Amino acid sequence: MYKRAIILAGGKGTRLKPYTVALPKPLVPVGDKPILEIIIIQLIENGFSHITITLGHLADVIKAFFGDGSKWGIKIDYSYEDKPLSTMGPVKMINDLPDNFLIMNGDILTDLDFNLFYEEHVKNERLFSISTTQRTAMIDYGVLEYAHSGKLKAFIEKPCHNYSVSMGVYMANKEICNYIPHNQAFGFDSLMLKMLELKKYVAVIPFKGHWLDIGRPEDYEKACNKIGDNNE
Repeated sequence: MYKRAIILAGGKGTRLKPYTVALPKPLVPVGDKPILEIIIIQLIENGFSHITITLGHLADVIKAFFGDGSKWGIKIDYSYEDKPLSTMGPVKMINDLPDNFLIMNGDILTDLDFNLFYEEHVKNERLFSISTTQRTAMIDYGVLEYAHSGKLKAFIEKPCHNYSVSMGVYMANKEICNYIPHNQAFGFDSLMLKMLELKKYVAVIPFKGHWLDIGRPEDYEKACNKIGDNNE
């Protein structure tokens, strides 16, 4: 089965400074390889044969590193944005999309089974599938609960809340392009709100494995430490 992936790599990586001062975020190393190379190798292992990388910031540097993909035995091509288009805007710019394709951020480290995620989406004829994982957020304050009269009802010191969050890994049918404006910044959030408004079915697929958002400095440090521990 022909499998196509779109990797979103056009951002400036501002959250990851100072690591991204000299390098585009997709080329920031995790161990001895850039994060984007790790992703590409994973996709090859999962049966993908064609990857399109969307580029903006420092596009020439990324293209010079990956070229046409022949080094890895895969077809790599590029889509360029001359202004920031957020996460879903770049998808609209790609003219040769197949019926179904993977979309993912270029700064994700995960052991998700991309092949299974792809095949389940196609088999169930879904419009859009989101891979989701659990994250815990801690409130750094003592939280007060009180009645309208002002009487204290409860006090919770630095409570934690669990959330289902998007992993930045999606499967899509090309019908989604009907809901994305041309050459305009349009994010994942905007697409989800649009699809909810139109009452389109979006599948949320829980994942319990390993996931790190390398765009976050704390997750990047975790990834580097994990690689270092594995090499000892």
